[in-house]
Amino acid sequence: MNLIPVNDGKTRKEFLLLPVRLYKDNKNWIRPLDKDIEFVFDAEQNKYFKNGECERWILQNDKKQTIGRVAAFIDYRTSEKYDQPTGGMGFFECIDDREAAFKLFDKCKDWLEERGMEAMDGPINFGERDKWWGLLIDGDYEPNYCVPYNFPYYRDFFEAYGFDVSYKQFTYRREVKGGLDEKVVARANRIFKNPDYKFCSIEKIGLDKVAEDFRVTYNKSWVGYSDAKEMSKEQAHALMNNIKPILDRRLIWFAYYMDQPIAFAVMLPEINQIVKHFGGRFGIWEKLRFLWYKKTGKCNKILGVVFGVVPRFQGRGIESALITAFSKLAYDPKTSFPYKELEHNWVGDFNPQMMKVHESIGGTIFKTHATFRKLFKNNN
Repeated sequence: MNLIPVNDGKTRKEFLLLPVRLYKDNKNWIRPLDKDIEFVFDAEQNKYFKNGECERWILQNDKKQTIGRVAAFIDYRTSEKYDQPTGGMGFFECIDDREAAFKLFDKCKDWLEERGMEAMDGPINFGERDKWWGLLIDGDYEPNYCVPYNFPYYRDFFEAYGFDVSYKQFTYRREVKGGLDEKVVARANRIFKNPDYKFCSIEKIGLDKVAEDFRVTYNKSWVGYSDAKEMSKEQAHALMNNIKPILDRRLIWFAYYMDQPIAFAVMLPEINQIVKHFGGRFGIWEKLRFLWYKKTGKCNKILGVVFGVVPRFQGRGIESALITAFSKLAYDPKTSFPYKELEHNWVGDFNPQMMKVHESIGGTIFKTHATFRKLFKNNN
């Protein structure tokens, strides 16, 4: 077996096509857009290269057939935050062969050790945690957009190599139609009686105001309480422009207290239901098809992207009021609402408060991913 760095058009193509061959008979796997994978490894586009480095490889057998792939990377801003300097590995795909899998793991370990790392997390992304993060260990269903899907035997490889689960990542799901828990509705109704509170979708709000209200609320809700960094006005507007082609204004909601934003729930159509028809491509023809699929209601799943409540207003029932206000629209028989189910971006087992929020609105764990860690010195 031979490990080959991905550094030209031929090896990049093999890196992209290996999963296509591996999952060709799998009914649930959805081929990611090639551009979304290549973005991660493009130093001109991926901001993580400013404070980190990355390399990827394909593994070929003696017949020069590609049988595996992997990437290793270091984000120097976060690598020293752990007890051991920690790098990352990801985008692992492999045939059902332990020797091949271990050869890929060894390459990542050696590459990271050469750069002073003493542990590696994986499979993770060289980027934000909302994309390509974790190994699917339960819930063999179609993946959401930019969410990993993999064979069950991958877990055996990770554990046999000496990886341990660092934390689990839960994807909650519920039907859009159907009643809310009485306690949720009761908490919401108490809030609704106070005229100082207002809950609304962004149907009649300009996108500039949406971006600013999101930025203000996000910074108050997340910065200082997680690893999130403060969001600038430019970043907020860029984010809004990025999601503009796919957003449905009925799915983004804000809560206001005396006309000041205090909470948000950002949901989007789950576009993997459309992406699965494109075979990894996203050219002009696919963009036109995307608009057609979106307009004809082929997408009937919602993805809950991010949720936040300003700390001062937490514990008052604001989240209950937001979901109840949204449900009144979703359940209204007079409206044409195409969405049937709602899945949320993953929440870690280290965040029991958010798990309780999902459970309080009727969500149940639908898929479980896990982030693993390998300690080089203790688990040789």
